[in-house]
Amino acid sequence: MIESDRAHDAAPEDAAQDTAHDVRDDEAVSRFVERFAADLVEAGMQRMGARVFAALLVSDSGALSSAELAEQLRISPAAVSGAIRYLAQVELVAREREPGSRRERYRLYNEVWYETMTRRDQMLTRWESTMRDGAKILGPGTAAGQRASETAEFFAFMQHELRTMLERWRAHQAARADGAGER
Repeated sequence: MIESDRAHDAAPEDAAQDTAHDVRDDEAVSRFVERFAADLVEAGMQRMGARVFAALLVSDSGALSSAELAEQLRISPAAVSGAIRYLAQVELVAREREPGSRRERYRLYNEVWYETMTRRDQMLTRWESTMRDGAKILGPGTAAGQRASETAEFFAFMQHELRTMLERWRAHQAARADGAGER
């Protein structure tokens, strides 16, 4: 089994939810997948990776096999393989084996957006450090040094805001879960 450190955090499969598929308009779902994939591509994601990610997102179980993805998206198994390789590299999906089978399924991680934003925070930390070093190297009295310093300050501000926002998200989730338990 090929497994990421967070594979155990992958979204649980719920076969009962798959019955909801029977009442869906498959063409509308397909249009939604392509629309969301286009949004992801516009934000910088690879096209096939975006399509595969969107298809996994709309599947009730959050997991599909290569054959299922190829059929749903009308793409080749090689295109699925390349997209999965990219999505696994950027830690958006996990590979898992079906019990008793050699066939792999690809699953979205739980809290994929939260984890993505957490990685952005780590990236901002690195960028801030690099910009602070750059400001010193360029000289604080130079225009380039001032731009580097201002950029570092922006990254520091974004880190703080992002961390605060993620904490608020956790509080929001907890409040929502508490409210659901009271019903």
